[in-house]
Amino acid sequence: MKRLLRLVPLLALACTVWLPTSRVAQAEEISVTQWGSSLYGLPYAMAMDRGLFKKSGVDITGILGSGGGGTTVRNILASKTPYGEVAVSAALAAARQGLDIVIVNVGTRSVAEASMVTMPDSPVRSINDLVGRKVAITSPKSVSEMLFLMVLREKGVDASKITRVASGGYVNGMTMLEQGAVAGAVAIEPLSLVRKAKYRTLYRAGDILKPMTTSVGITTRAFAQSHPDTLRAIIAGRRAGVDATYADPAGAAKLLAAQFKLPPDIAREAVDNMIRARMWSPGQFDRAELDRVADGLRLIGEIRDDVDWTKLIDTRFLPADLRAKGQP
Repeated sequence: MKRLLRLVPLLALACTVWLPTSRVAQAEEISVTQWGSSLYGLPYAMAMDRGLFKKSGVDITGILGSGGGGTTVRNILASKTPYGEVAVSAALAAARQGLDIVIVNVGTRSVAEASMVTMPDSPVRSINDLVGRKVAITSPKSVSEMLFLMVLREKGVDASKITRVASGGYVNGMTMLEQGAVAGAVAIEPLSLVRKAKYRTLYRAGDILKPMTTSVGITTRAFAQSHPDTLRAIIAGRRAGVDATYADPAGAAKLLAAQFKLPPDIAREAVDNMIRARMWSPGQFDRAELDRVADGLRLIGEIRDDVDWTKLIDTRFLPADLRAKGQP
């Protein structure tokens, strides 16, 4: 009994030491737009699968998915760990609404996953052949509409001479195409690869448009102030996931196939396409690529004025080498 009593202070001390460590190791969830249906989130999957978040100092064990836009932003704001990757348009819309958000890293910087398809026997052989016809976009002021209008402008085609039909989604648009309701439909990988035998690709947006920032990491200003180390660890872990994806395309494709339930050959083609376009940014900001997406958003009326990126972006949480590479 006396020996047990002498152990009590030691046990108390052990508990005191253990408790903070358990808090650090506590599982965290973050949000990523279009998780499970687009390629935005592959570096996060790689980082979780290979323990890269843990090596960076944070235990990310789950991703909250959503259909994108305001839904993802709301998921982020409601989360215990309010960090997530969203489309640039969603981040700007949240800021305009007065929400307490700040942009802390770049997610993706290519539109290589976007394309337009038509039927194999369609008389539409070029973008100019769309004049006087209908095409399916997902919704008004969507990224799909923005990229379509940017492609038309780049090719000198009058957008007013092509009727845009809101389908409600990529699959819906392809159904309309098959039924003859439209002459072309916007598509996105990996869906376009899964169905590639059914359609003919009219153009790939990445072959026509220059790189632009398409998604960004955001958090609340309050969280950035109170948990800077957690934020740095998340960004560093994602960056390690990006590096791992580029270094091991075969491993990334295998993971993508398992997560998306894709045929292995389709997953590998999708990963190779995005690696070729350098879709995933390690995290640094590029002013020219930011301004290109702002230009596209003005084209669809999502924004009207120039964006003052310096008021929205905080680079302090990026690794030092990425902070030095580009400033907004």
